[in-house]
Amino acid sequence: MIDVLVIGCGASGITAAIKAKNLKNRVVILERNEKPLKKLLMTGNGKCNYMNEKYSRDCYTSRDMDIVDKIISTDHIDKMKAFFEGLGIVSKIKNGYYYPFSNQAITIKNALISEALSLGIEIIYNTVVVNIIKKKNEFVVTCDTMEYHAKKVVLATGSKAYPKTGSDGMGYSFLEKLGHTIIEPLPALTQLVSSFPYTKEWDGVRTDVDIDVFEDGQFLKRESGEIQLTNYGVSGVCIFNVSNFITRRLKEHEIVLKINFVPFIETLITPWMDQYSKTHNQKNLTQLLEGFLNNKLVPVILKSCKLDEDFAYQELSKESKFSLCKALKSFPVIITDVKSFDSCQICNGGVPLVEIKPETMESKKVKGLYITGELLDMNGICGGYNLTTCWISGILAGEDLYD
Repeated sequence: MIDVLVIGCGASGITAAIKAKNLKNRVVILERNEKPLKKLLMTGNGKCNYMNEKYSRDCYTSRDMDIVDKIISTDHIDKMKAFFEGLGIVSKIKNGYYYPFSNQAITIKNALISEALSLGIEIIYNTVVVNIIKKKNEFVVTCDTMEYHAKKVVLATGSKAYPKTGSDGMGYSFLEKLGHTIIEPLPALTQLVSSFPYTKEWDGVRTDVDIDVFEDGQFLKRESGEIQLTNYGVSGVCIFNVSNFITRRLKEHEIVLKINFVPFIETLITPWMDQYSKTHNQKNLTQLLEGFLNNKLVPVILKSCKLDEDFAYQELSKESKFSLCKALKSFPVIITDVKSFDSCQICNGGVPLVEIKPETMESKKVKGLYITGELLDMNGICGGYNLTTCWISGILAGEDLYD
């Protein structure tokens, strides 16, 4: 009989196992891949942005935001920091993002695996779980090769995001069979698709912008940062954050992004353009705009306004000047879809937080079952916030299981 059986050797699973292990209990991790922590190695472009300097509820989406506040509390953040200090991770902070000082995700991976093995935790690889049932006071976990019996189970299988890392969404199926509700998982922290006609022409452009998000004409929120314009729509960190916010809304509402391509103009744009064009009155529109825009973006802006590139700004009518200034400051892009699970970093949705005990991550429906990480309906923006969910949920589950 296994005391604690952890299903999934990702960030939350191995953290739960480490915190659960004591001298008396047997802790076993089942991992479907041949190697652990595959998704962790991909985070932060291989540098592993594993937590952040700043936390607020605005960093997360959930149907149960009051419970998010209980999970991402100051005390729990302190526990997370102490956990990494205990592993010997020396961090550096860049723009609020925590990275291992080595700039290598493998530093975090190796520290976690070394700690687990030194504690005597067993990790069994290449094992696919096909069913979980609760019989009286034990769990029966059926795998493709054998059957395991456990007193307690931690389900840490991840979401549907990045299925090539082994996250195929089976954890949701197990939880439904065990009586849990599942809020439909949708791709999040991903690229956005648009029917905008000039996407092929602006493909490859990277530029700093402000983005205002509108739902059915009503302002929702603003994001700022670098945008990547692509042949299917838009990408970049600020777009990923928008996707987490709108992926569910897209099903029933019109979502329009209004892109400010000149965020450095803090005053009214029309007077600024009037003055700028007077200073450079020998230039045509293309030459003028290339003074502050990517050269691939300039013809897109002009075509959208139906303006001839050879005109001078002073030659334009009042209406044409207004149209150009509006395109620069509030360029509309209708969003039609988000990219698939193959491209997304996380999923929006999962187990409602009202169905778990936020102090321990134990299921309210099945005694002895703990649910951690990406399976929860608790989805963060870019910046280490989703790994924070994994670390904290793993720590809380493990601490409860330690006793």
